[in-house]
Amino acid sequence: MSARKTIELPDIGDYKDVPVVEILVAVGDSVGVDQPIITLESDKATLEVPSPSAGRIVEFLVDIGSKVSTGMAVAIVEVDEAAVTCAPSAPIGESLSEPVPARETAAATSPQEPAEAMISAAQPLEGREESRTAHATPSVRTYARELGVDLSRVSASGPKGRILREDVQGFVKSRLSAPDNGSTQTSSGLSLAAMPAIDFSKYGEIEREPLSRIQQISGANLHRNWLTIPHVTNFDNADVTDLEAFRLAINAERRNPPVKLTMVAFLIKASALALAAFPRFNSSLDGVNLIKKKYVHVGFAVDTPKGLMVPVIRDCDRKGLIQIADEMASLSEKARQGKLAPSDMEGGSFSVSSLGGIGGAGFTPIINAPEVAILGAARSQTQAVWNGSTFEPRLVTPISLSWDHRVVDGVAAARFLGHVAGLLVDFRRALL
Repeated sequence: MSARKTIELPDIGDYKDVPVVEILVAVGDSVGVDQPIITLESDKATLEVPSPSAGRIVEFLVDIGSKVSTGMAVAIVEVDEAAVTCAPSAPIGESLSEPVPARETAAATSPQEPAEAMISAAQPLEGREESRTAHATPSVRTYARELGVDLSRVSASGPKGRILREDVQGFVKSRLSAPDNGSTQTSSGLSLAAMPAIDFSKYGEIEREPLSRIQQISGANLHRNWLTIPHVTNFDNADVTDLEAFRLAINAERRNPPVKLTMVAFLIKASALALAAFPRFNSSLDGVNLIKKKYVHVGFAVDTPKGLMVPVIRDCDRKGLIQIADEMASLSEKARQGKLAPSDMEGGSFSVSSLGGIGGAGFTPIINAPEVAILGAARSQTQAVWNGSTFEPRLVTPISLSWDHRVVDGVAAARFLGHVAGLLVDFRRALL
């Protein structure tokens, strides 16, 4: 003859309102003595609650997510009266009593804590329920929450289908290599939310213009460089009053061919000399190795109708200003006509970008990888500068240096930029 008994939660110490994270058997299943039937998860351990007697599970009085405490009824089991069905009340066993009314069982499920509710609200209901049923220790669950991993989507490799820390790590690696639909993945493995699709025409008249091929290529490269290189930018001012007077005097001379010196030519030459003085800026990062270059090839940004292009002038450290200016003019014209060869834009070890002819008080240029730094120059302005006894008008050019913090540091960057500024103040230093 059989009888129904209620399984109560044994003494679990000082823990209260511990959530049920797993139900290990189903209604109708036969269970043996000490066979685990549910799993609880405290903030420090996972607790498996065993059946104190053999029999058949008739009903569970708790669900996944229910909060339980010592002495609370958790299940009803049908046992044979002739069998020994009761186990002594002890911290590791259960006592049997009469069934608890359903309304009391419902009251045992306390509301979520505010923080837990906010976290759960960001996850679909079915996803939360499946995640709760996942078999994992509290430490693994905490680790998964820190990474934003839904345990219901992780394949278990541990004993009894338990999810291990290595399983979570493997899931994260697989998601980085194959992002969800609706997201984009960068070359560094970052999975970013896709840009929203917006129908701008519903707000007014629009015109759709495709990006040029150059803009598409340079845009993708700039995006990659900005995301993967830890950029830092230093700013300084260079007094170019005397340099500008020298430039105008040289350009006033007759020359065949009639080459005109521009401020960019001085920036390129000054950068080449600074690279010789600070060779770490004339390098490229290759994994854990630094490729130090014995040549000095400087690229300069050219604005063309089809987009920005960066032709390269080779061996700038061994060329004079007139030769640099001549090559600049030739490469700039080829760029505007769309006749630059790939070799004209390869091999750069440093870049210069100038907005001096347009305007602006300063900007942060993006490093042209695999280079590790780039020099920027804004429009020169006449400023009142104190000379020790009075103010006098001086022509000042704002300059900036963006650099890769993996390769160089702030002290070296400040010295490099100061060296460039010093050359622009007095270009006679180039002879030293």
